[in-house]
Amino acid sequence: MLNFNFDNRYVNDLPGDVEDGPHRRQVHGACWSKVAPTPVAQPRLLAHSPEVAQLLDIAADDPYTDEFATVFGGNRLLPGMQPYAACYGGHQFGNWAGQLGDGRAINLGEVVSGSGRWELQLKGAGPTPYARRADGRAVLRSSIREFLCSEAMHHLGVPTTRALSLVTTGEPVLRDMFYDGNPREELGAVVCRVAPSFIRFGNFEILASRDDEALLARLADFTIARDFPAIEGSTEEKRARWFMEVCERSARMVAHWMRVGFVHGVMNTDNMSILGLTIDYGPYGWIDNFDPEWTPNTTDAEGRRYRYGHQPQIVHWNLTRLAEALVPLFPSRDPLLAGLERFVEVYSSEYGAMLAAKFGLTALDEGDDDLIAEVLALMQRSEVDMTAFFRGLAEVDRLAPRFDPLRAAFYREDLLVQHAAAFESWLARYAARSARDGLAPEARRARMNAANPRFVLRNYLAQQAIDLAEQGDGSRVVELLDVMRRPYDEQPGRERFAALRPDWARQKAGCSMLSCSS
Repeated sequence: MLNFNFDNRYVNDLPGDVEDGPHRRQVHGACWSKVAPTPVAQPRLLAHSPEVAQLLDIAADDPYTDEFATVFGGNRLLPGMQPYAACYGGHQFGNWAGQLGDGRAINLGEVVSGSGRWELQLKGAGPTPYARRADGRAVLRSSIREFLCSEAMHHLGVPTTRALSLVTTGEPVLRDMFYDGNPREELGAVVCRVAPSFIRFGNFEILASRDDEALLARLADFTIARDFPAIEGSTEEKRARWFMEVCERSARMVAHWMRVGFVHGVMNTDNMSILGLTIDYGPYGWIDNFDPEWTPNTTDAEGRRYRYGHQPQIVHWNLTRLAEALVPLFPSRDPLLAGLERFVEVYSSEYGAMLAAKFGLTALDEGDDDLIAEVLALMQRSEVDMTAFFRGLAEVDRLAPRFDPLRAAFYREDLLVQHAAAFESWLARYAARSARDGLAPEARRARMNAANPRFVLRNYLAQQAIDLAEQGDGSRVVELLDVMRRPYDEQPGRERFAALRPDWARQKAGCSMLSCSS
């Protein structure tokens, strides 16, 4: 039987909307609106994360009960739950979008367990005041992608929100996947997302845009007290240290994205967590053939604002928008400017250390930037798979560097032949540099394989799981979840999950082409 200890500080300490219910409206002078999930026809558990269940002190057998699917499908509230949708705004694709808010996410409450404080949030649980013209529902394909990626990112060591469960609803949802006038009915689902906090940059931006300085200060001080309890000092000192820590955490997060080849796809300010967690998995993707200009989001195909290589700059831009929103809370802009400078310092340090690990070096030396830039350019020209390349590079013998361990990373034989000599020349210089580093061969290989995953949640793998699940077979979702628990291990017998993107997936919807509806 599910039994949680709820401590709902967000709704108890911050002002709520004077109106109840899901009807659309502009919400002023409030951080949240009371709204309950809309029941569904037939909630059924498709998959769950035992690790997240353990964080919440959920007994091992509980997820397999009817009660679990009923609660996390949105059909029943447990004692202590105080459901609400949060009010926030945001900059979308560089432009201020005004009020946005939880359009299809409903927070159930804050659970205090043996592992800490956790917010439970149902995504796809029905309309809220912020749903605008939408129905507040989510389709199975996007829910599978969110569920799997939340857990895959955690096991990769990337700061992220988590996912407890994936529940199908037994109801159709009408969606136009590419906004091209071709809607179709799809299967509906609800994901239970879990995080210490779902507060975003946009929660502060909306209040600043409305000149509600009193509530802005109240929200900032609440966030510091609840989510950054180690920060001490006067109010001014705590706010300054808080913003700096937000910048530091955001820098570490995006450095990890770059390390594993992850592209968020829609890095609007309302999709930026105040805790420096990866949040809101929509049109994301992993780099297959290395290309810093690639974005998985068709909505961003022309401007490529959120392309892989531009992500650190976008995080800094988003932090600058947050800083602008927080200006009224500081006697001068100096602490905010210091935080933004700190982002640059931390990102440079963190990403440099990660690059060194990816190439099997203890640290980067002068001249390494040119060596690394040369091979990245070669990889791009040659359509070399990022994940497979670095795992292959770990197998190169420094005493006799040969091209063979890298062959499996190439998508095209003609480009392999064309650029093989350039790679061999680079390998000779790399081997000499690696030998000077002094790491023993096994230590070098272990260092590289701890930084470079063998398995990532490639879009085509997620799409294969989606295709089967839409036919009633959820076994691939469960299997993929298990594979992604150990992304740095070889996992004999599961080599197919490390295979390069097949040709059929190069232009397939859901594999290379995704939208914000994905």
